[in-house]
Amino acid sequence: MTERHAVARVRHELRRRLLTVKTAERLTPQMVRVTLTGDDLKGFVSAGYDDHVKLCLLLAGQDAPVWPVGPDAPALPEGTVASPMRDFTPRRHDPAKGELVVDFAIHAAGPATEWASAARPGTKLGVGGPRGSFVVTDDFDWYLLIGDETALPAIGRRLEELRADVPVIVLATVAGSEEEQTFETTTRLDTRWVHRPLDTASDPAFLLDAVTSLQLPEGDGYIWIAGENDTVKILRRHLVEERGHNRSWIKAAGYWRKGSAGFHENHNEG
Repeated sequence: MTERHAVARVRHELRRRLLTVKTAERLTPQMVRVTLTGDDLKGFVSAGYDDHVKLCLLLAGQDAPVWPVGPDAPALPEGTVASPMRDFTPRRHDPAKGELVVDFAIHAAGPATEWASAARPGTKLGVGGPRGSFVVTDDFDWYLLIGDETALPAIGRRLEELRADVPVIVLATVAGSEEEQTFETTTRLDTRWVHRPLDTASDPAFLLDAVTSLQLPEGDGYIWIAGENDTVKILRRHLVEERGHNRSWIKAAGYWRKGSAGFHENHNEG
């Protein structure tokens, strides 16, 4: 019998895969959806809606990903440049079709933005992981999902996977109505979009105002927060220290920080 409100970490075999773009489309002006396929996808496992894979982004002139040197890998030949790597959420995995979907939030110039903007059928991509999954039992009375554009892939996946008719509130900041997404879900979904210019994406005020004015439902609720690092910490502190929410029922992660490349930090202790 599964423990009520159980939270478990599941480890996976770490593998590096070479996949090929099947399709690339603009969901919104600032969001690109890429569908990947390839024989290497066999055996891929992603058990958690906010899992992360390492994308090894091929540079111009590279026919295959050049993985950075690891503890068990030999040094790269002199003059060889490793492909840049970034963390992304597996938006959807369909083993029957042999497809993996990844959504890219397009912002300032960077290797992920450049790769996704140029992706075409046949474009190659290295995918590593996920190393593990954070699995939350779907038996809470309600859910609150909070984030910015970078959190939308995990939010969309969670909404697809949650049980029917469970109440879910989504608070999401985007640049404008053109960036709002329609989610497929059987939950009782209440989506609240907060608009702000992209150049103010690191300002916590927009989401903090929305959260402080929110009346949380009765019963046991699970809260998930992701986005800009400082904003995530402020929101978690507010919900735990000022609203008294059970800290074990909140997961918070900084997906990015202004001025930092390839940033990711969890805030689930203390």
